[in-house]
Amino acid sequence: MNQPGVQKSTQTIFDRLPGGRAVDVVTLRNDAGVEVRIMTHGAAVLSLRTPDRTGALGDIVLGFDTVEPYTARSPYLGAIVGRYGNRIAKGKFAIDGQTYTLATNDGANHLHGGAIGFDKRLWSSEPFSSADDVGVTLRYTSVDGEEGYPGTLEASVTYGLNARNELTIDYHATTDKPTVVNLTNHCYFDLTAGRSGDVLGTELTINADRYTPVDAGLIPIGELASVAGTPFDFRAPTAIGARIDQHHPQLVAGKGYDHNWVLNRQGDGVSLAARAWDPVSGRTLEVQTTEPGLQFYSGNFLDGTLTGKAGRVYGRRSGFCLETQHFPDSPNHPVFPSTVLRPGQEYRSRTVFLFGAQ
Repeated sequence: MNQPGVQKSTQTIFDRLPGGRAVDVVTLRNDAGVEVRIMTHGAAVLSLRTPDRTGALGDIVLGFDTVEPYTARSPYLGAIVGRYGNRIAKGKFAIDGQTYTLATNDGANHLHGGAIGFDKRLWSSEPFSSADDVGVTLRYTSVDGEEGYPGTLEASVTYGLNARNELTIDYHATTDKPTVVNLTNHCYFDLTAGRSGDVLGTELTINADRYTPVDAGLIPIGELASVAGTPFDFRAPTAIGARIDQHHPQLVAGKGYDHNWVLNRQGDGVSLAARAWDPVSGRTLEVQTTEPGLQFYSGNFLDGTLTGKAGRVYGRRSGFCLETQHFPDSPNHPVFPSTVLRPGQEYRSRTVFLFGAQ
């Protein structure tokens, strides 16, 4: 039944995969007009409608109208990525002296779980309604050896929407063999809802004094570098486009921003990671997380070859990602926070997206 301030979720068929398997979509709404649509393919956010400063609703994430582009050529739009989000150098890592070899699907490196990662898998879904929110729990079993990873991983992702305009994502996983896990959501945000064509005018704040510089393959070199005096200093609100084309070696490597920030954490619970504000619409986005890192990606590799919802062409920098996570290539950097999960342990992570307008 409906809760005060929150409407009941609904589940329908979104599309079908080749062979006929249904891809469901669960729609979550609250009385403020916020609406989130989540599909079972890739546990992906299909659309996310929030009000601007005038109360007009707009879809603030990139996506497609059918499932086919998600299966064929999507750059992870809205999806849950794993078993390991971000990059692992040369597709190799070791646990307890044993080396494992993964798919290399990003040049010489492993990216976002491999050739057929979690973003291309069909998840089961179970909508729910509680006293505070409505949501859906999606589950996927990644078998031992899938994409080269050891252990059978039982993974779940729970999306919850409440009356305070918070979208919470809770991640959980267990394994029967030592493995590595780093799950995140890969939404491309556009707080203008398509009005500006790109996101360069969006003002961004990142709660981090340091970031992890990368080599030419976007693999961390192992340093935790200060953001002070660099284009990576977002400790005060700064337009995404203000310094993005400066001739800084790290911006050249990423063709813009595609880097991990070392968050200034406070305690073990969720703490502030980032805030974004769009001057055009007035929409705001605040990100809180239990994770130690945040990958800010400025959509540099979108190139106008993808046509998304309602016929919109996704050009360069038409969306930005704020991926809460452990650091890239952590399995090969012992000084980074560990991503190893062992039998008997539970992987738990929480990220909260708070939507507003000013």
